[in-house]
Amino acid sequence: MKYIITCVMALLLFSGVSAQNKADVSLNTKINSIIRKMTLEEKIEMLHGNALFSSGGVKRLGIPELTCDDGPLGVREEIKRFDWNSANWTTDSATFLPNGSAIAATWNPAMAYKYGVVIGEEANARKKNVMLAPAFNICRMPLCGRTYEYYSEDPYLNGQLAIQAVKGIQSQDVAACIKHFAANNQEVNRDNVNAVIDERTLREIYLPAFKAAVEQGNAYTVMSAYNKVNGYWCSENDFLLNKVLKKEWGFKGVVISDWAGVHHTVAAANHGLDIEMGSAGPYDQWYFAKPLLAAVKAGKVSEASIDDKVERVLWLMYHTSLSKNHPKGSIGTLVHSRAAYDIAAESIVLLKNDLHLLPLKPNKIKSIAVIGDNAIRTFASGGFGAGVKAKHELTALEGIKSRFGKTTDIKFAQGYKANYLASRTDDQNAGYDKPDQALINEAVALAKTTDVAILCIGSNREYESEGHDRKTLDLPFGEQALVDAVTAANPKTILVIMAGAPYDLNKIKKSNHTIVWSWFNGSEAGAALADVLEGIINPSGKLPFTFPASLHDSPAFALDTYPGKDTTAYYKEGILVGYRWYDTKKIDPLYSFGYGLSYTDFAYTNLETDKKNYRPGETITLSVKIKNTGGLAGKEVAQLYVSKINPKVLRPEKELKAFKKVMIAPAKTAVVLMNINVNDLAYFDDKLHKWVVEPGEYKILAASSSKDIKQIAIIKITE
Repeated sequence: MKYIITCVMALLLFSGVSAQNKADVSLNTKINSIIRKMTLEEKIEMLHGNALFSSGGVKRLGIPELTCDDGPLGVREEIKRFDWNSANWTTDSATFLPNGSAIAATWNPAMAYKYGVVIGEEANARKKNVMLAPAFNICRMPLCGRTYEYYSEDPYLNGQLAIQAVKGIQSQDVAACIKHFAANNQEVNRDNVNAVIDERTLREIYLPAFKAAVEQGNAYTVMSAYNKVNGYWCSENDFLLNKVLKKEWGFKGVVISDWAGVHHTVAAANHGLDIEMGSAGPYDQWYFAKPLLAAVKAGKVSEASIDDKVERVLWLMYHTSLSKNHPKGSIGTLVHSRAAYDIAAESIVLLKNDLHLLPLKPNKIKSIAVIGDNAIRTFASGGFGAGVKAKHELTALEGIKSRFGKTTDIKFAQGYKANYLASRTDDQNAGYDKPDQALINEAVALAKTTDVAILCIGSNREYESEGHDRKTLDLPFGEQALVDAVTAANPKTILVIMAGAPYDLNKIKKSNHTIVWSWFNGSEAGAALADVLEGIINPSGKLPFTFPASLHDSPAFALDTYPGKDTTAYYKEGILVGYRWYDTKKIDPLYSFGYGLSYTDFAYTNLETDKKNYRPGETITLSVKIKNTGGLAGKEVAQLYVSKINPKVLRPEKELKAFKKVMIAPAKTAVVLMNINVNDLAYFDDKLHKWVVEPGEYKILAASSSKDIKQIAIIKITE
């Protein structure tokens, strides 16, 4: 009987593979038939933009334009075909989704998938074939202007989230465009900086999330970065685009340039770029327009290479705009708002709650002072880069009023002015960091009269923006003076910090007892925050990057490699990025990677492995018991780090290799199971140009953050 079952299962499996192979062969045949009917000029038309967010089709053969759109925060408003001004549609209001570091702070791939589905459905409603998202470059240094848009400092966490975001978007027959490939880790000089990175560091830190998104997420498109890597522009980098992406990883889709990120015709065409995009015409003069046609005719670029690019574009279309039973999509729905709320609610990080002031009990609070510009500010747009014309965005003040207003007197004071615009020069922005004493006095006067003060500070989309990096870790707008004054006036002050990247919270951590970290948290940010403050939601967010105690503790600053000299940035820290640096160098951060508190407590016991000895290719199955020792149900992120004992080569003190978020009821114990492939413990040997699993002993560390190790197990890897 077992033999019969095995044979039947094998036959079914073979039939499924065969059916897929037949479909692939049929599609390839169809695409090749179309290409044979095309002129060289028609092929070239498909390889460059013909407007701001589209590239050409071939009407004669029924091939449509390829349309794309920003972005990571939601589908941007419709703009005019040939310039960046609004098209003034009344039907393009969309859902504003939490920013990238907020998604990463959920430590929950299911939230990334939920994000992707919303993006895909709303893209379909707007007839967009390619969404320029997700963006998940490594947070190498804390000042990068796009940290809010990216995910985290860890390649494994980035990869697990990217896989699901891509799958979510593409479940709707919309292409995800993963970006920016690769090593776009600063905005200063991003258009010309040469990132010099050894191959081991590239392979272990900056490429793994892209690899996961391609091989496991099946991403349809990739955007090349503006910068150079090891002397070659990313849009014409043979190593990145041809050798690694297309050959090693088997990428079937399309490489799209960042806007105006192409520098040469022949080098880009021969080294892996497929479509050139940009911001202005004349489009027929672009590198992949008439110059590419001339290069082919001169024999500098083969027509076979052009055919490969067109084949990829057509393959993309048959998976998106030309797919069968293509979804119609929907936009700005209640379901999408709920998804935005779910992500925001899981992203909020409780940094400190020493007096257990939180969760607030409405029946015991008669008055609340809500203070700070961020309490009334929206974050769907601002600065440079993609924004969203949000159908609605609930502010912190609105959320707090909605949740507490029926039984509590709520009053507002602005507290500070956010006098900073990304479009201004430094001289024009001068004085933005100075406190406004009149506004502080008003805030203090109000705080003295209320039971509780909720102080909403942090950053905004002007201050954290594409196109520039911050100059310091200091809180902007004179906020520290406001914090000091309000805290002195009302000892029951709750700090809510809204930002997308690390800041200097040294004084706040020392002097304030209740600190909540929120983000640019989407259309339902105010509702999610209010529900966390009341305890309807037990906070479960964990920091996706390290908060340094000092900027000069950060490796890029400690080694003086940022922003680079003569437009060259040497990544001297190598594989020691983020917590890898702090842990290995024994530097205590302000807040560690993976840190976040709850309204309950968790106890870890009994970390066990299924056996003690493993060989390459095998799977390590681990279990750890986590008990909720408090009185509230809550979610905990169990994090597994691995540390090589007595390594032969430089290894980080520890590296994240698995994690799982679990809900645990009060007084209950969850048995959390996780797997680690032994091959994932390898390091890249850049002399042998291959991954090596070093034999010997390894520590498996179960933790609630990179610094808070709860349980340790030791295993051995044999050859």
